[in-house]
Amino acid sequence: MANPNPVIKYTQLFINNQFIDAESKKKFSTINPSTGKIIIDIAEGDKADVNKAVAAAKAAFTRGAPWRVLNASGRGLLINKLADLMERDAEHLANLEALDNGKTYVSALGDIEASVGCLRYHAGWCDKIHGNTIPTDDGNLAITRKEPIGVVGQIISWNYPILMLVWKWGPALATGCTIVLKPAEQTPLTALYMAALAKEAGFPPGVVNVIPGYGPTAGAAISDHPDIRKIAFTGSTEIGHLIMGAAAKSNLKRVTLELSGKSPVVVFDDANVKEAAAIAHQAVFGNQGQSCCSGSRTFVQAKIYDEFVKLSKELALNRKVGDPFDKTVVQGPQVDQEMFDKIIGLIKSGKDEGAIVEAGGERQGTVGFFIKPTVFSNVKDQMRIAKEEIFGPVQSIFKFNTIEEIIERANNTTYGLAAGVITNDINKALQFCESIEAGSVWVNCYDAITPQTPFGGYKKSGIGRELGEDGLDAYLETKTISIKMPRLK
Repeated sequence: MANPNPVIKYTQLFINNQFIDAESKKKFSTINPSTGKIIIDIAEGDKADVNKAVAAAKAAFTRGAPWRVLNASGRGLLINKLADLMERDAEHLANLEALDNGKTYVSALGDIEASVGCLRYHAGWCDKIHGNTIPTDDGNLAITRKEPIGVVGQIISWNYPILMLVWKWGPALATGCTIVLKPAEQTPLTALYMAALAKEAGFPPGVVNVIPGYGPTAGAAISDHPDIRKIAFTGSTEIGHLIMGAAAKSNLKRVTLELSGKSPVVVFDDANVKEAAAIAHQAVFGNQGQSCCSGSRTFVQAKIYDEFVKLSKELALNRKVGDPFDKTVVQGPQVDQEMFDKIIGLIKSGKDEGAIVEAGGERQGTVGFFIKPTVFSNVKDQMRIAKEEIFGPVQSIFKFNTIEEIIERANNTTYGLAAGVITNDINKALQFCESIEAGSVWVNCYDAITPQTPFGGYKKSGIGRELGEDGLDAYLETKTISIKMPRLK
């Protein structure tokens, strides 16, 4: 059940299956976004601690070590055991997540359920990762092996802390890699608890290591480390550039990046307007608007534009904002002061540039980082709120006329993470899906993300894919073996 004061057991670094203090003895505070007050102090890892964690992960990956000799089915059993423990402690994990992140307890419970499913999906892959036998022109026997890439560094975002952790751990563990993970400094609590569950599940020392800390220190040390062979990052495009540069300079480590977005939701006039408004509303306001694939650009065909704006205004005004532990609340606070200030600044720019505030447009209350659900109409493509990722509860509604026009406008962005289209015309839907430059396209729905389907972006929204069979590739090397065959006489 919901508990705004959960017991916090783990505040230290997790290296080689042990909780330890940082080498520097430094700590940082994690903040409750509902109050702006300190929850607890956490050990602050930096380069020295990353070096120690990488050494542990490298030792665990050594040939003959328990993790390397464990068969594929054994890896699957351990991952399923971890999923079992998550189910056992789901309520506690959800309470930690709601406290540290500000998302509602109900939403956090949903994240735990999705995370359990993601782990079980990857557990099922463990004994199904294999190479091929290839016919060649030289008559040799040619076979391929799929082998784990080695020590991987993982840096995750604060908007879905436990879900992003599982998206990273699942394929890494399924393929047999070892992990050094840095959670976002805003939300370290569930990552540390998951580290304890990994030990309880029976993962050998060094397989999973968790280093809380800041990007310029702990994050940079992971990106630069020569013994880390692959890095996976979820976060902003700005930081993605830095990580890719560091990876190139250090040892050309493999990189997967899941970055920013400015995703369009396109509503054609043949759609049911009420249903379309509800889909578009959830597409942008879910998770306090703090989603990289948030449908923050809502394009509505001219014939139904006014009705759609009216319905969207009503939905925003009726959206309950407040205490994330209140089960009737659907929107909690933004994660921290920095994000709060950024969103309020972009809302001001929308007003200044001539967009019409239909709902919200200001903070809610005086305590914590709460922002009223905001709806803008009369939004033009050149406005800041039309071009920049807001990462908050702000819906911008545009008007369009033709499908040719909207495809061009929807693609007129440096991002390409996701898109949605709402129509009862299958031809329009298919034409839009084929023409839009985005890694995920949802028809008459939004955020239909499952462990089985690959997720990632075009353009500046990222490199590579997570989830599905495609998500395993970044953690694997392919080795070709050619064997000279004797000729029959």
